[in-house]
Amino acid sequence: MNHSEISTPETTFKKRQHDFASLENTFRRKANQISLVRLSVFLTGAALAGWCFYTGNDAWGFLVIMVFYLGFGFLVRLHSRLQYQQEHNRILSLINAEEISRLQGKLSIFDDGSRYKDNQHYYTSDLDVFGSHSLYGLVSRAVTVSGKNTLARWLQQAAAKPEILARQEAVQEILPELEWRQQLEAKARHYKRKTDHLPDFLNWLAQPGFFAQRKWLLGLTFLLPLVTISAIGLWYFDLLSGYVAGALAFVQYLFHATFKKAKDEIQDKSEDLHKEVAGYVSALEHIENREFSSAKLRQVQARLYLNQVPASASIKRLATILDYLSATQNVYLNLLVNSLLMWDFFWLWQLDNWKQKSAPLFEPAVLTLAEVECLASFAAFQYANPGYAVPEISDEPFEISTSELGHPLIFVSERITNSFTTSGAGKSLIITGSNMSGKSTFLRTVGLNMVLAYAGSAVCAQRFKAYPMQVFTAMRTEDNLAESTSSFYAELKRLKMLLDLTEKPEPVFYFLDEILKGTNSKDRHLGAVALVKQLHQRQASGMVSTHDLELGNLENEMPGSVKNYSFNSRIEGDKIIFDYKLTPGVCGSFNASKLMQLMGIAIEEA
Repeated sequence: MNHSEISTPETTFKKRQHDFASLENTFRRKANQISLVRLSVFLTGAALAGWCFYTGNDAWGFLVIMVFYLGFGFLVRLHSRLQYQQEHNRILSLINAEEISRLQGKLSIFDDGSRYKDNQHYYTSDLDVFGSHSLYGLVSRAVTVSGKNTLARWLQQAAAKPEILARQEAVQEILPELEWRQQLEAKARHYKRKTDHLPDFLNWLAQPGFFAQRKWLLGLTFLLPLVTISAIGLWYFDLLSGYVAGALAFVQYLFHATFKKAKDEIQDKSEDLHKEVAGYVSALEHIENREFSSAKLRQVQARLYLNQVPASASIKRLATILDYLSATQNVYLNLLVNSLLMWDFFWLWQLDNWKQKSAPLFEPAVLTLAEVECLASFAAFQYANPGYAVPEISDEPFEISTSELGHPLIFVSERITNSFTTSGAGKSLIITGSNMSGKSTFLRTVGLNMVLAYAGSAVCAQRFKAYPMQVFTAMRTEDNLAESTSSFYAELKRLKMLLDLTEKPEPVFYFLDEILKGTNSKDRHLGAVALVKQLHQRQASGMVSTHDLELGNLENEMPGSVKNYSFNSRIEGDKIIFDYKLTPGVCGSFNASKLMQLMGIAIEEA
């Protein structure tokens, strides 16, 4: 393998996939070995203890049980750690296998963000931001529900220039840190959840604690166990009747039974997030232990501390409390500890204390992890595509300047790139072309890369510069039987949305594909001309793809405000050849008749 092969992202991912798979197997073998040792220790300890009791050496029997119990417990913990490492390396191997799949254009295995699809959004439906073979599926490495939601929001709404630049700086800092980024993803994946219980949990944290309305019960939580255990001790030495100790234990359990419903409600609300809380601990520690230089990452890292206490330590404490609360799901343990120790009440008191001291840190910590997941997603996206450019954010109104701009969802071996420049308010680029020549794909190419740039990501281009604008598309319009809406009327409603948007102060850049295609040629032309002029008057700029060559006459009628571009094709024998290259001027080649002939429609030659 030569040096150039080693340095490519794909070969790096393949090597890491193999290495982590090997480590997974190593830890699996070690875990299996410890399982055998653990079984041997258990059987040996049981045999020795049994022999001691059989021969009347009870003291030695109890000693053997104690020693082997400690040894067995150590082996259980060791086995658990080995299993964690086995699973951790399996996840890391899988992460690298998934990176290879993305490079190969196999996006169907990933979360495509379909739940975020909104046909009323300004651009996400037309640009394939969400859904099958989408930008979200290509970019997202987020694991937590909050991380996924945050990334979707970043792709749905452009950030202001200072925030874009801050995200870019943060992404460039962690871009080369492949190991750190993949470790973060793997740590979060240990406790991957599909359901978002966070809003309910945050609402529960804001509610009064268990003892807020039961302060009288707090004293009994500490007094009753002390009195009960003392009574048992006195009974053991024949200084007190056993009935007294039994009565005290019964009183404790009676309190437990009386408040069981309230306790169970608290446990039910917290239990759904229990594993997710544990997952946050490991991922947050990974962020806390890193020194960052970019302002954005230092800012989000600072949100992980409250009174110098790190969020991971605070949430780890919460996980411990929830562990102890859930321990009494075992019937026998429940009877024992709630009859002697007021166990549930003690840990509910601990939970109240945690809520009072640390609850304000929980939501910022979750949102911090979500932001870092998004930045890491952009870094991973750029790492996998080293030829992508970090976009410049222009100060010149409506400027878009690109070099070798490509569609990020088209496989690299099939991708055709184009370059163009436009600037100034009220400018329209009229793009004519033959069927299947690439007009619509070009509009999506520009739009998708604008979305990436405004989110803070690298873009599929050699160079890309854009002024912050509101992207709007009208490309796919469908009829709606439920609303008795034709596709033509649906398109009119979409264009009305665009006109309403242009009345707002923010700059608008639109992408209109074959506008007014649901009506006759004359009305379509008149409507398109009127719309372009109206958008010009409202200072909106954009691109219009069309088969209507007469629309290109607007370049002469509105010099400096309208410019013609085209995609062309040529016919060689029975084949139609496309180059998918953007050229200045109106389209000079057409292929509709030839396409119909190729489909078997008998077209008479003129």
